[in-house]
Amino acid sequence: MNNICNTDFPQSLNSYVHIPVVLILLLLGGFIILSDSKKTINRDLFLFILILTFWVSNDFLQWMPLGEESILLFSRLSIIGPISLLFFLFFSYAFTGRKLSVLKKILFALPFSPVLFFIFSKYNTTLDTFGNCNVSFSWLYVYVVFISILYIAASVKILFNFYRKKREDEIAKKQIKIISQGIVYSALWVVLILGLSISPQLNSYFAGDYISLFLPVGMLIIVGFTVYAIARYQLLNTKVVLTQVLVTSLLVLIGTQFFLIQNKISIILTGITFLSTIVFGYILIKLVEEKDKQREALEIANSEITERKEQLQKMADSLAIANDQLRKLDNAKTEFISIASHQLRTPITAIKGFVSLILEGSYGEIGDSVHGALEKVYISSERLVALIEDLLNVSRIESGRMAFVFESASLEKLLKELYDNFILVAKAKKFYLELKMPEEHLPEIVMDYAKIRELISNFIDNALKYTEKGGVSIKTELKDEGVVIDESGLVIAGQKSQFGKMIRITVSDTGIGIPKEEIPYLFKKFSRGKDVSRLHVGGTGLGLYVGKAIAEVHHGQVWVESDGAGLGSRFIIEIPIEHVE
Repeated sequence: MNNICNTDFPQSLNSYVHIPVVLILLLLGGFIILSDSKKTINRDLFLFILILTFWVSNDFLQWMPLGEESILLFSRLSIIGPISLLFFLFFSYAFTGRKLSVLKKILFALPFSPVLFFIFSKYNTTLDTFGNCNVSFSWLYVYVVFISILYIAASVKILFNFYRKKREDEIAKKQIKIISQGIVYSALWVVLILGLSISPQLNSYFAGDYISLFLPVGMLIIVGFTVYAIARYQLLNTKVVLTQVLVTSLLVLIGTQFFLIQNKISIILTGITFLSTIVFGYILIKLVEEKDKQREALEIANSEITERKEQLQKMADSLAIANDQLRKLDNAKTEFISIASHQLRTPITAIKGFVSLILEGSYGEIGDSVHGALEKVYISSERLVALIEDLLNVSRIESGRMAFVFESASLEKLLKELYDNFILVAKAKKFYLELKMPEEHLPEIVMDYAKIRELISNFIDNALKYTEKGGVSIKTELKDEGVVIDESGLVIAGQKSQFGKMIRITVSDTGIGIPKEEIPYLFKKFSRGKDVSRLHVGGTGLGLYVGKAIAEVHHGQVWVESDGAGLGSRFIIEIPIEHVE
């Protein structure tokens, strides 16, 4: 006769302990495998949880009022539970990034083969005597306990070695700590329950064999800690998953209370609590999901910003290196120009001097044809001297070695000298040259006479060069306030110079004019207008650059105005009346 066992055991307590654990394990396993079933780490952990779920379910059936044969069957099937440790070992390898071949997995699985061979034999479990429902464990259980200890130790060793190698990886270290805590807490729970079950005094105090009923909770501990750790490993959405698990667990716990209560009022109150948990749990999950989406979007945006910053930083570093190299090249170029110009000036000056002496007849009479050729040589040598001087000035400006001699001098005298020098050039070209001075005498100012003369002379010379018909006008006036020029060479409206009264000199011509888009480039090195080529005018584009530097040293400014191509130009100079140190 098949005797019915556990007839006096409270099945409501059995359901209240086992059913929530089974449902939570299934929920966690489902989340893991559905998150990414292609990943080895997910599959191994899922199989680990699945076998544990089978073991907890089997334990649940062992506490049911069943016959002796059924109890013996479920007792023998419970030995399958330790096989879950095989997949936990596989999970440990996958977690550390190590891949196991099929052959190695088979070798790791071989020690568990006796479990499958002898699972339904007397070497597993047997009934003590017919009718008392007690089972006895044979040597297979001792063997499985020994194998389980070895596999747990192997898993811990793999994780510990990975922890030591990843000393700089804080995330990996935290994950391994969490998994290790789960293993320790789960082991302590199992030891505690077994100890209480074995001790006769404690066993009696905790209502007989009922204490071993809570053993499956230890399985939930290790699974919970492990899932949390891998969720931090970006396999699952931690906050959303934990919220869903929490809500589901509450629903399961509240739902199982229906099996324990018999009072109608308690059933109604529990039902209201159950429905309220569903509503508020759903709202909580949605809020967490929305918040998590916002967090992910923010993390993506921050990641992109960080990446952009890194790219910009790399570009800035590259530009800094390139600028440093360019600066070195520019300094080398400036030094080369300075040395070359000094070396060239001596022979060119000598050529110019000897040609001048020959033209004057110091070496005897020369023919007209030779005289014409020597005049061309003289003019070319003058141009070379001017070019060399410009190059030297640029070199001095850039290296900060340009010397200025400031003294009080008259601009009226300087302008009249220049007028007398250029009037003959203007008449030769059949141009007019006008000098318009204010009625009141201009005050003397502190300036470098030679440098200011070079600046104004360059403006007048350019005006005559780039004019085909008409002429040039030089106008001088006093201004109570000076203007401010921006980087593009244009006057900033509404702003006034801080240096007070100014003398303004305007050199106007009726020449080819300057397009507006070319104005910002006129005062840069080696810059010339696009239309100068049709006039066959020589020049290096250095005169305006040098002139701007001279004006700035005097705390003045230069700029150009033009109504457009073919409408002439106005080159303007402002110099403060009061000298500024």
